[in-house]
Order: sequence, then structure tokens, then C-alpha cells
Amino acid sequence: MKKLLALLFSPFIIVSAFHSNTLLAQDSTSVRTKKNTIRFNLTNPLIFGESFILGYERTLGKHQSISLNVGTYSLPTFTKNLRDKINNEEIELKGSSESFGMHTSVDYRFYLQRENKYNAPHGVYIGPYLSYNMLRRENTWNLNTADFQGDVKTNINLDIITGGVQLGYQFLFWKDRLALDMVLIGPGISNYQIEAKVNSTLDDADQLELLDAINEILQDRFPGYSLVIDDTEFKKSGTVNTTSVGFRYIIHFGFRF
Repeated sequence: MKKLLALLFSPFIIVSAFHSNTLLAQDSTSVRTKKNTIRFNLTNPLIFGESFILGYERTLGKHQSISLNVGTYSLPTFTKNLRDKINNEEIELKGSSESFGMHTSVDYRFYLQRENKYNAPHGVYIGPYLSYNMLRRENTWNLNTADFQGDVKTNINLDIITGGVQLGYQFLFWKDRLALDMVLIGPGISNYQIEAKVNSTLDDADQLELLDAINEILQDRFPGYSLVIDDTEFKKSGTVNTTSVGFRYIIHFGFRF
């Protein structure tokens, strides 16, 4: 937990120390005419590895802005040589797999006039956000059990809709051309829908064992999975539809014009 907290807040501490020196050289009365920011999501690739999300922020007046983020987003790759026990036999993930996913989110920001020395999009902000993640993965497994020997295909579908409120800070550098945007806290409410389909002639007992193995993989590879997903229901039916807490933590790096 200490290492996780250090990972989340260390960028903010480092940038704050650096930025405090650069603020002394800037004129608080300078006029900013740049209203647009194109940015790249740095956080998702670090956590998931398979993500490429671009964003656009547009200032509205001196203390507000709206932003849109879109891109590809998918479940982490399962270990290629994963082995687990099914009825005291082995299951191995073969090289055949396909993955697809997308991310879309929008937020409206209020840059706090009393807390900020500069106009938007520089400084502390709060505001609502809404996001949608669609993730699909197909895998081929090789099973060797007492009742089945051969290949089995699984299709995993995960949809997450989250709405909440965020608190963040955006730094501007190099004559306000570069932006480092950090969503520090983003609690919300999420709807999670997950479905795993098994395409084979496996009997019920072996299907339950396979779903159990998939559930363990998702727990290891998907942050926060065990906190929001009822794995008892997933192991029985391969499907879950639940509403629970959600969160948002993002670091963006952008160019302004």
C-alpha cells in the first residue's frame, strides 16, 4: 500500500517542487490566448500496457473548460504460458488470442478562482466526469482433463460506465505551450458488466473449473477487480452485472495552442 501511494503521488510532489520555482518568473497579469490542449494519457499504458488514449481540452472563459478523451483500451494480455490446475490436470493458454477495446470520457472543469493565481487551464480544478470502457478478449486454451482433451475458446466481454467528481491540478510550462494535467482524486459510481463465454463441448464441472481459472487471471491482471466483482456469481455463470464504487486517477501530457 505504501508503494502504491508513493507511485500515485510522487509525480505531483516532484512537479510541485519544480513548478514553484518557475512561477516566480511569470507575470500573473499576462494574457493567455491559447484555448486548446491536445494531450496523451500517460497512466493507462503504465497500468494496463495496451492503451492509447488522446484527449482534447477547450477553455470556456477564464475559469472553466470541457474535455473529451477517446482511444483504444483493452484487457491486459494473459500470461502466454499460464498454467493452472483443473481437476489435477493442466491448462495452457495458447498463442492464439484477439483483443479489442475502446475508451470514451468527457468532463467539465471549474478552475477555482480563489485558489488559482492564473486563469484556466492552470491550477486547481474540480468537476463532474463520465466515462465508458468497452473491453473484449478472445483466447484459445489447450485443456487436458480426464474428460476432455483439446482446444477451448473463451470470449470475455467487459463494459464499465462510470460517473463521478474529480479533483486535479494542471501545470503549464514553456511559455504555456506544454501542459501536465493530473487528476488526483476521482471517486464515482460504476456499472460493471462482465461475461465469459466458453465455446466447446466441456461438461459443467470442467466449465466451472475454467471459469474459476479465468477469474483468478482477471484478479491478477485487472486493478481493483476483486473489490467490485462478485467472483462467486462469475464462477457459477460466467456473468456479472453490478453497480459499485469507481475511481479515476490520470496523468496527461499535452501541447497547447
